[in-house]
Amino acid sequence: MILHQYIRTSASLFSPPNSCLAAAVLSQLFSGLFSLVFAAKMATAGKVIKCKAAVAWGPKQPLVIEEVEVAPPQANEVRIKIVATSLCRSDMYYLSESEEDTFPVILGHEAAGIVESVGPGVTEIQPGDKVIPVFLSQCKECRFCKSPKTNQCDKTWPLIRLPGMALPDSRITCKGKKVQQLAGTSTFSEYTVVRQMAVAKIDPTAPLDKVCLISCGVSTGYGAAVNTAKVEPGSTCAVFGLGAIGLAAVMGCKAAGAKRIIAVDINPEKFEKAKVFGATEFVNPNDHNKPISQVLVEMTDGGVDYSLECIGNVEIMCSALESCVKGWGVSVIIGWTNLRDISTRPIQLIAGRKWTGSLFGGFKSRDGVPEMVKAYLDKKLKLDEFITHNMTLDQVNDAIELMKQGKW
Repeated sequence: MILHQYIRTSASLFSPPNSCLAAAVLSQLFSGLFSLVFAAKMATAGKVIKCKAAVAWGPKQPLVIEEVEVAPPQANEVRIKIVATSLCRSDMYYLSESEEDTFPVILGHEAAGIVESVGPGVTEIQPGDKVIPVFLSQCKECRFCKSPKTNQCDKTWPLIRLPGMALPDSRITCKGKKVQQLAGTSTFSEYTVVRQMAVAKIDPTAPLDKVCLISCGVSTGYGAAVNTAKVEPGSTCAVFGLGAIGLAAVMGCKAAGAKRIIAVDINPEKFEKAKVFGATEFVNPNDHNKPISQVLVEMTDGGVDYSLECIGNVEIMCSALESCVKGWGVSVIIGWTNLRDISTRPIQLIAGRKWTGSLFGGFKSRDGVPEMVKAYLDKKLKLDEFITHNMTLDQVNDAIELMKQGKW
């Protein structure tokens, strides 16, 4: 689903205020508009910008379209005009499930836009650049960024441990009150300010209403299969949950050469979509009177080579592990949650199975996002097929309801 300042659901997009144009048309209009505006070096640079945003004032409450004030970027920060943003399951987690005190907050972390202005010290990005903000920073200086073993960054983990992954000093206010920026991004706003280490510069020809999906869900699922699980040609995979992340995981398994890709979901309507991305079989747990792990073990002569949990449900994480073959099976936890512990009997791991997690698909954010955009432009990556709805920012609550009903 895409919200176009503008909302889009598959995902989601943002379009200019009061605009109801189709996403593709919107992108074309923005390209022409911004080439003219940025040629004049943006009259808004250095000033507070008043714009619309969808503010969550409390848990499980409808978002409210408010006028907010977005301060100029400070040192090493970038202010971005959001052109398109997607609605992600993680936004719903922080709105309705998380026990953290994150309110008031502006949700949204899956987006693409154009740089309006930059703060002191910003050297790699300039006004007019097309960019994708990401929740996972890449400072390129810490020991994690310098290691090829991980995509973690020392500058991200302090943020992850804070409520709503929000920076302590937000650049956005509403009615005189600071509003938290979810994941340091807050893309359900026409403008936002993000640290430059969490902004990826992308190909200027990229359609923002499509590549916004790369900033979270698509990279997370695809990379979990290719980078984290390291799916091998001829293997058998099971993907639990067919939201955007799950479908991207299916796509990653296919790209890696998996022979059998078993899609697992309780919504049978999702299988046809999963086939588009490469699923070869579909299993609905509700159609069986035995544990889904047992069903998969029987289907695959002992278990799958790789399983990917894309929901954020600890019970299903355990089922995914138990569906793997002993000796070499790999199970990857992708779904985001921090509410309950996970546990398994030691024999599950002693038998040779591996249980691991994946954040942002193992991609180093500022390096990996441009590569994914290039793959899309080279027609090696599907994005258009993820988009189920194009909606305006004013329709954000409708988009949330569609997600709750599984109609995205």
